[in-house]
Amino acid sequence: MSDEKNLSDDLNDMLGDAKEGAKKAAGKAGEFADDAKEKAKHIADEAKETASEFADSAKETFASGGENKKILAGILGILFGGLGVHKFILGYNKEGGILLGATLIGILLSCVGVGLLIVWVPGVVGFIEGIIYLTKSDEEFYNTYQVGKKPWF
Repeated sequence: MSDEKNLSDDLNDMLGDAKEGAKKAAGKAGEFADDAKEKAKHIADEAKETASEFADSAKETFASGGENKKILAGILGILFGGLGVHKFILGYNKEGGILLGATLIGILLSCVGVGLLIVWVPGVVGFIEGIIYLTKSDEEFYNTYQVGKKPWF
């Protein structure tokens, strides 16, 4: 019976050691999970902050450059389209020079009669472009004419 008691005691000791080891492992796993959750939360917070900064920067860039030039270029295109002022505002110097040159040549040739047609065409082009500029959304205008550099219509 003493051998059975010793065996029983040994088994109880082994069982106790196993329980203690399992508790330690569970505690370490819990600590690891808590650390992982904390790190994941920190990374998510940093990602949200970076996305917010990017969105704010894009809004500032867009608001400062997109809408103001859109409205200014649109109104100048409608009022002074034949002179190409709206093209110069957007940085299209060659296209603005073409409209201005066509208008000046038309004025010089107006005594012949064909000059009136030459003056009329750049004015209509500027008028149409002014309306197109004002009817586009701010984002579409910015992407098309300021980033994409589309010179005509």
